[in-house]
Formats: sequence, C-alpha cells, structure tokens
Amino acid sequence: MKASSNLEKVLTAGQFAVTGEIGPPKSVDAQLIRDKARLLRGVVDAANITDNQTAIVRVCSMAAAKIVLEDGVEPVMQMTCRDRNRIALQSDILGAAALGIKNILCLSGDHQTLGNQPDAKGAYDIDSIQFVRVAVRMRNEGKLLCGEELRNTKKADLLPPRIFVGAAANPFAPPLDFRILRLAKKVAAGADFIQTQTIFDMNLFKRWLGKIVDAGLHEKVAILGGVMPVKSHKALTYMKESVAGMSIPDELIKRMEQASDPKEEGVKVCVELIQQLRELTGLRGVHISTVEWESIIPEVAKRAGLLPRPAPGESSPSETLSA
Repeated sequence: MKASSNLEKVLTAGQFAVTGEIGPPKSVDAQLIRDKARLLRGVVDAANITDNQTAIVRVCSMAAAKIVLEDGVEPVMQMTCRDRNRIALQSDILGAAALGIKNILCLSGDHQTLGNQPDAKGAYDIDSIQFVRVAVRMRNEGKLLCGEELRNTKKADLLPPRIFVGAAANPFAPPLDFRILRLAKKVAAGADFIQTQTIFDMNLFKRWLGKIVDAGLHEKVAILGGVMPVKSHKALTYMKESVAGMSIPDELIKRMEQASDPKEEGVKVCVELIQQLRELTGLRGVHISTVEWESIIPEVAKRAGLLPRPAPGESSPSETLSA
C-alpha cells in the first residue's frame, strides 16, 4: 500500500469507490466543517476538501482536512498550483502527511480572475502535471524536486510522506484528443486516481472514456466519474454559459425547467447518471460534488444503491446481492 488510506484500500479491493466534497467556510466556523463531515460519515469512502474554490478565500484545505479527519471522515486534501510555488507545495505535502492526511488531489485551481479578488497574482510556478510528479517523487524516492532527501540528518532514515496522489481530468473541454494526452501525462507522472469534471453530457463522456479504455489508461489509474445534484434549471444554465469546460445538453435544462419539484428532479438526474456510470467499463467509482448542498449526498448515495459502504476488503453490496 502506498498510503494505506481508506480510499486506496477500497480501490485496491476492486470496490466501486464513492467520494464526496466538503467546502470550507469563508470564516473561522470550525463547527460548520464538523457538521458537514458528520453528514458524510459512513456515506463516502473519502471527502474532498476544496482549496479556496472559485478563487475565493476560505479556511485552508489542510486545516479543514484535519478537522474532518478528527470527525471520522477521511479527507482528500485539494491543493492548487494557483496559490503556491514549489516550496509551498512541497511544504504543505509534508505538513499534511505529518497531520495524518493521506490523500491529496493535485490541481491547477480556478484562475484568480474568476474570484472576488481578480487582481491577485497567481503562483503557477509548476503545473498540475508537474505537481503530480513532485508528490509521487516525494513519496516513492523520499526526495524533493531539487533532489534533496527527506531525512533530518545524513545518518537518519528517509522519512517520505505516505500519500495517495490524485489528479483531475476534464472530458468535455475541447479538443478531445488533447484531454486524453493530458490524462496520459498525469498517469505517466504517477497519479493513483483521477476525478473527472462533473458529468451531464453522458454521450460525450462515453466518447472520452472509450478513448481512455482504448489507450489502456483505465488499467493504470483508478478513474472516478464526477456527478452533481443541482437544484434548478438556472444552475445548469449558469454552468453552461459561465463555467469553462462544461457540457450540458439543452434537453436536460428543459427537463429541469419543466419539473414540478426541481430539487427532486435534480436528485433523480444525479441518481440516473450514477446508475449509468456503474455500468461503464473503465470507471472505478464516482465523485459526488455539490455547491453548498452537502446534506443531499446521503440521499443520493442511498437512492443510487451505493449504501452501505463496505469496509475495505469486503465485497460491495451489489456484488453480495448478485452472488
């Protein structure tokens, strides 16, 4: 085992993994983080802790991840290249590992011009592909990017961070072949798992996944498909028009607009997508994200047949039923 995290154990056992997402607050309200963690306890195998998402200042992902860990939910600590140079990135990996955080997700980050402080300077010292390579080298070789070994003295044992390294992939941003190439580079850099952009366009996602399978990349990395329950057709319209790298069919927006209960319809759509994803070759799990609606994740997981979550090493509920 590379990190012995719960997420790693679930994936290694061949189970269909489920990750969720927790957005830290824009204040020092630690109780809010704990409340969100308790909603997801026993519902997901791990929960992403976002890192100043949408380029807006929030409680840092490391602190929030530690709070979540203390409340019985395994965190996936997101880290962006936007806010840290290579020194800070490597330092935060060491800090996270020292705190017992075992999963990290290496991201570029939403560009600072999209947030409420567009004049901020982005770091972007290294990109997300290079960041994956740096994190994996720290773990596998016990070396920093500069080549210095992770030991306190020359005679001391190497003390590398035990981390499970993830990255992101966007199946919907053109051109498609370029997206395949970027994923291949992240796999070559040593990524252990991949979480995709939120899926609304299943046809386009299947095209992307088909190329991934043809290239054999699904055998080298665990891919989790991203899904999101939405509350209204306005949310879909906003993402379609304002969020780069999203593909949302017009018929889905129309379906949500015509629904008598848009929130319920949004949950139905999310559950349907999860059920379709579970049938696809090449996928190893789902990542359920929300926008300040973490309370709906248990309901989505229940209705999609993802509960109860098996302990690592056990067969999944669906496998048990079919045995």
